Amino acid sequence: MNNNHLRFYPRGLGHPMTVPSLTLADSLAQMASRFPDKPALVFYDAVLSYAQVQDRVERLAGYLRQRWGVVRGDRVLLLSQNCPQFVIAFYAVTAIGAAVVPVNAMSTTDELRHYVDDSGARVAICAEELYPALRGCVDNGSLARTLVFHYSDGLDGLDHGDLSPPTWVTGPPRPPRDPAVTFWNDALAEGGRLAAQPFGPDQLCVLPYTSGTTGKPKGCRHSHRTLITALYASSLWRAFNPEAVFLSVAPMFHMLGLQNSMNLPLFLGGTLVILPRWDRHTAARLIERWRVTVWGAPPSMVMGFFGDPDVENHDLSSLSLIFGGGAAMPEAVSRKLNDEHGIVFNESYGLTETAAFLHANPVHRNKRQCLGVPTFDVHSLIIDPDSGEPLADNERGELVTSGGQVMDGYWNNDQANREAFIEIDGRRYFRTGDLAYRDEDGYFFLTDRLKRMISVSGYKVWPAEVENLMYRHPAVREACVVGVPDREKGERVEAVLVIDPAYRERLDEAAMIEWARSEMAVYKAPRAVSFVDELPKSAAGKILWRHVQEEYAARAAQ
Repeated sequence: MNNNHLRFYPRGLGHPMTVPSLTLADSLAQMASRFPDKPALVFYDAVLSYAQVQDRVERLAGYLRQRWGVVRGDRVLLLSQNCPQFVIAFYAVTAIGAAVVPVNAMSTTDELRHYVDDSGARVAICAEELYPALRGCVDNGSLARTLVFHYSDGLDGLDHGDLSPPTWVTGPPRPPRDPAVTFWNDALAEGGRLAAQPFGPDQLCVLPYTSGTTGKPKGCRHSHRTLITALYASSLWRAFNPEAVFLSVAPMFHMLGLQNSMNLPLFLGGTLVILPRWDRHTAARLIERWRVTVWGAPPSMVMGFFGDPDVENHDLSSLSLIFGGGAAMPEAVSRKLNDEHGIVFNESYGLTETAAFLHANPVHRNKRQCLGVPTFDVHSLIIDPDSGEPLADNERGELVTSGGQVMDGYWNNDQANREAFIEIDGRRYFRTGDLAYRDEDGYFFLTDRLKRMISVSGYKVWPAEVENLMYRHPAVREACVVGVPDREKGERVEAVLVIDPAYRERLDEAAMIEWARSEMAVYKAPRAVSFVDELPKSAAGKILWRHVQEEYAARAAQ
């Protein structure tokens, strides 16, 4: 294994890392004891201190345990946008020793049925406006009880400030009339202190589901230990401290937001400034008002934010670090952030299966469009995907990894576990399904997904490589490269682009194709280019290339 990357670690830190042996409930209680009056959660103009959050967590946990009989090992579905109630519900469930099943707020009824049935969740906590989608799981008996809340529940000052929360946040509650439903404020009022039921860091804590790009979504078994391993490593790597103020806008139902925008600032004793849905104008005002210092976000969100001329009208001087992954950050945007705003964009790499934090660029030595290096106690290799044999530097293969933040396995899916893990020299590695290579310094670079490859007349073309090259054009904001059927060549390359509005009148398909051919080998260059207003994205901001692939392949077939 190439260990050259160790010399680029933050000074004074390296292998091994001594991970705190505690649960998330322990951590929150410690912070409430240390900083009782400090703002923990900020939601527009409403503020909850650490003491207030801890009090609500204890009362809700007591209600769930004493009134509903939720016990250690149970699973509880959580369906909501970002809000203080999401945070309190998450910590109340995990304080019991039960596991949260966080699901996408845009889930359909059929998708929710899969999550409920697969996880075995018998109770749910749900935002009021999302309950209609969940109602089918109540009607068919899958869910026995549901706790429903309105976003204004228990929050003073939410609709009295000047940040103008949207009406779906401040509007009058419209509680569902259903005997299976209990309301948030009633539960808090009836809840009592939780009787001690000791459990350790290896207790199942959260069961997030993968995106399901290769079949039915699979639950990832994460314990308190796997989550805290990632949190502790991230805090050391980026030198965070309790004075950090995070802009928490990445969806908390996704591991990027759950870990980096919710658990991490609370683990530190910092402050979360919560935004339920992306709104760049409100985000700018929140950064200015609350002196936000840290923001975890996908590159597409960052590009849209700093591409808005109105941003220049706000004081963003407190913002010192933005970190994210899931897609390459164009070189020009990274340079602009650093040169014009003095902000470092720290590219990193993680998966739902690895509790979000796995690889990261050293903050003082970033390499652009790079997955960074394996962080504390993480062992990563590049292997031949067929033979499983480790490959040398600069050879492309599948990235496999081992570390304390890697999930314990998939939930009730032995076949998926057999396919997902491989043993090399006595160590168990998780197969990421990502194609990458490692350079001489030990930095890893993504080339593509294992199954995302285009064959043009027998030549292999990796879409991510072409996308990164397309970003060199100043007009390109977002790029998705796909392969479509071609009678002569087997497949041909097509690029679907979102371009800067300033170029729309003077850039056409022919000019872009000609430019592409000057930047890359002809067989890699797109044979067709489409301009669109937006590309489909996941909740975490990743471009859903499979959706684009299917659409354009169907067009070509016709």
